[in-house]
Amino acid sequence: MIVCWSVKGGSGTTVVAAALARARSNEAPTLLVDLQGDAPLLFGAGGTSGEPGVGEWLRSAVATEDSLRRLAVPVSAGLGVVPRGAELDATADWTRLAGVLGSVRSVVDAGLGPPPAALHDVAEQSLLVVRPCFLSIRQAARCPVQPSGIVVVGVPGRALAAGDIERAVGVPVIATVGWDPAIARAVDAGTFAAAAWRGVDRVLRGAA
Repeated sequence: MIVCWSVKGGSGTTVVAAALARARSNEAPTLLVDLQGDAPLLFGAGGTSGEPGVGEWLRSAVATEDSLRRLAVPVSAGLGVVPRGAELDATADWTRLAGVLGSVRSVVDAGLGPPPAALHDVAEQSLLVVRPCFLSIRQAARCPVQPSGIVVVGVPGRALAAGDIERAVGVPVIATVGWDPAIARAVDAGTFAAAAWRGVDRVLRGAA
């Protein structure tokens, strides 16, 4: 399991998580588990408020790995997205979900803020997604949860380099994804086609 998260909104966490999940699915069936609520819309695959997902699974006393897999919406060959579903409760049994995802080929889009401790602790990688922005890096340096690696979503004209971010946070930058206006337009239009993000796939393949 790979967990992706950010300390500041608009960092690109969902796009990075989706690209990682897609890269992993090229080798074996993979689940993209959406705790943020945007992943299905990114793929044009539902995302309605009545769609069952992680929230309902966490509330079920008989939830299993099979029932989690059945919630997944197929978006491409080998890749299914598990929607967020009902609002997530801070008191949810994250340990049970961590136990299932620890044995499933999966990527978790944990969204804004540190991921649930149970998921962070069992993840193969806990990846902080940031832009080279002073405010983002300052928040990351103060975050009580330390990721295993950082994915930088590059923005033209920024002065901070990967080395600056590594020194500030104390964690290695494992990938830098260049900002692509075509991807931004596709996200805005809800037409995030595969052709628009092959470059992201290539950059993140090593992290997957």
